[in-house]
Amino acid sequence: MSESPRIIHRRTGNFLEDFEPGQVFRHKGGKTVTEGLFATFTEFAMTANPLAKNAHYARAYGYEGLVCPPGLAMLVAFSQTVEDISENARANLEYIDMRFGAPVYIGDTIEVETKALNVRPSSSRPNLGIVHVQSTARKNIGSDDEAVVMSWQRKVQVYKHDMDADLHPGDVEPDEVACDLWLPDYDPNADYGARAHLSSPDSYFEDFETGTRIEHSRGRTMTTEHIALTAMLDNTSQVHCNQYMIDLDPKRYVGGELIIFGGIPFVLCLGLSSPDIGDNALGDIAYPTGRHTAPLFAGDTVFAATEVDGKRDFPGRPDLGIVDCRLLGHKFERDEGERHDDAPEGWKKTQIFDLERQIALKRRSHYAG
Repeated sequence: MSESPRIIHRRTGNFLEDFEPGQVFRHKGGKTVTEGLFATFTEFAMTANPLAKNAHYARAYGYEGLVCPPGLAMLVAFSQTVEDISENARANLEYIDMRFGAPVYIGDTIEVETKALNVRPSSSRPNLGIVHVQSTARKNIGSDDEAVVMSWQRKVQVYKHDMDADLHPGDVEPDEVACDLWLPDYDPNADYGARAHLSSPDSYFEDFETGTRIEHSRGRTMTTEHIALTAMLDNTSQVHCNQYMIDLDPKRYVGGELIIFGGIPFVLCLGLSSPDIGDNALGDIAYPTGRHTAPLFAGDTVFAATEVDGKRDFPGRPDLGIVDCRLLGHKFERDEGERHDDAPEGWKKTQIFDLERQIALKRRSHYAG
């Protein structure tokens, strides 16, 4: 045995050349939604829907207890994929076909599996490429209440480790995953009107008009708190927490500073919009597509707006309707001496997030009394 200590430099995560179409990752750990985790993220995101705030209200509507907002379920599930899929990523490019299934309650344990669909080299940057994956999150595997919580695809821009390595070609079709939003039955004998004061009076299905843009009034400034929030979710991506790594090669990383985990502006935009468009929702059905259009850094303030694109009946549920909309996140950046129509003098408005959203909303005729 050598007298010198044996030094091992571990390499974590996968690089572009490590992915193969058809490859399946059963992600480590899983995560149980504790009361502390639930409270931290619903309060941080400024979620207003009483299903996530008032257990008595939630049970009166037919749920087992407080219901995780869709953004929190997404954060817990998405973060489990990071070590295998995006720890060595430069950016998350696009969310595709994100659908929600069973409700998530405090005490539920979520586990996630991901399938690689294809790998593409970058046409302009030889050290980068795009990995397209499909992930499925299930709760309480092996129990009587095992169920699919959500399913989604995403495209990630990932670095190569070995510039001379060949990529694995091919395309694999996504799996057919049954993931339809579970909703409690409408009870015509329930006195829903007695609790109508607990949600916004003007965010029922009847209140929305196609072609309307709602500028949500509240904003939220991010500080270095994002590092702790990311750690709570077990998200191990170093671009969110390792400034030393970035300082060694700042040109390699967007902005040359820590980027806030994309799930954080995602849930903030959902929360900021909640009083105006999500307060009377029984659930988000699906996000057909979404993307981050600019990075968010500590010191930036997040704002949100919603564009109502359409309204339709909810099949088989005369008590509900579906609103199709776009959730848009933005921040303001200093632009000394310049004027812009959509910002105060000396500032410019920068869009940071764009999400297509389908929401199941209560009808006033059935729930307001």
